[in-house]
This record gives sequence, C-alpha cells and structure tokens, in this order.
Amino acid sequence: MKHFPTFTRLFFLLLVCLLFSGGCSTVTVSDYSAMEPIMAPEDFFNGSMTAHGVVKNRSGRVTSYFNADIFGSWKDGVGTLEEDFVFSDGEKSRRVWTFRKNVDGTYTGTAGDVVGEAHGEISGNAMFLKYVLRIPYGDKNIDITIDDRMYQTTKNILINESKMYKLGFRVGEILLVMVKHPESLPQ
Repeated sequence: MKHFPTFTRLFFLLLVCLLFSGGCSTVTVSDYSAMEPIMAPEDFFNGSMTAHGVVKNRSGRVTSYFNADIFGSWKDGVGTLEEDFVFSDGEKSRRVWTFRKNVDGTYTGTAGDVVGEAHGEISGNAMFLKYVLRIPYGDKNIDITIDDRMYQTTKNILINESKMYKLGFRVGEILLVMVKHPESLPQ
C-alpha cells in the first residue's frame, strides 16, 4: 500500500471497517421469536391505552416529554389506532393509524403524517415498524425515517424505542411505555 496516497489508504481503511462492523451487529425481529408474551396487535392495540415517553436529540439529551391517550379497534381485519398526544411545551397532536395484516403475516399501516406506508414485522414479543414521518420543522416540513422497535413485556405493557434518521444519520430517539387498560374494553 505504500504506492497509494495517504488519503486513499485512509478511505480504504474506513471502507473496510464499515463493511465489517455493520454485518455482524444487525438485530432482526426474528431474534425475538422465543420471547413471550406473543405480540398480537389485534389484541394489544384494542381498547384504551396510555403512552408516556421522552424525545431525545441526536446526542441523547431529552428535549421534551409527552403523554398520550390512545384508543384502538379492529373490524374485518382492519385496525384503527387513534393517538392524542400532549407534549411538555403544551403542544397537542393527533395521529390516526390504519393497519392491515398482510397474507404473509406482516402489517401495513398508514396515517395522515406518514409518507407512503409503514411496514411492520412481528416475531415473539416484538414488532418492528419502519416508516417515513413528515414533521413540521420551522416554517416547513421535513421527512424523517422512523425505526420503531416495540417489545411487549406483559399482557398490558409495551416498551417502544424509536430511532429517527435523516439522510441515513440518526437525528433523535423516542422512548415510551404504553399501558393497556383492559377494564375499558366493551363487554
């Protein structure tokens, strides 16, 4: 390599490091196939729930927190999830999801501020959902890629970590706990 300029050697070394570091550490939803309780969106996302979480910036600092009231229902294989958020600065927002289970067992979802469709996979107690979210930023909107990783830990508790990316770079994170309130189900 002594014939290569220093910049070329450095670039080559970085490229090799990136190739080898990414291939061994990828976590997939199937890694959770033996975990319980088994995640069934039609069951967990049915009835009243609350969510409590924090939003972090790219350096990991909490920039705000939120609470949400959520109501889910399913009819003829179509799920509706109505989410009403209240943030620490007083801002309120609403998102209404529509989910469908696909023949292959995956899920597809849409919402008013989601660009295109969300794609979800389930295995064991985990559901991974990926989508592009359009959010207000200053006087315009920007599109952020969201990688949601949900883990059902009990019949009524779900922990969700969401990584947010822009142009492939992590720009933030959301951590939340969702609590299902089974007493609210219709009898």
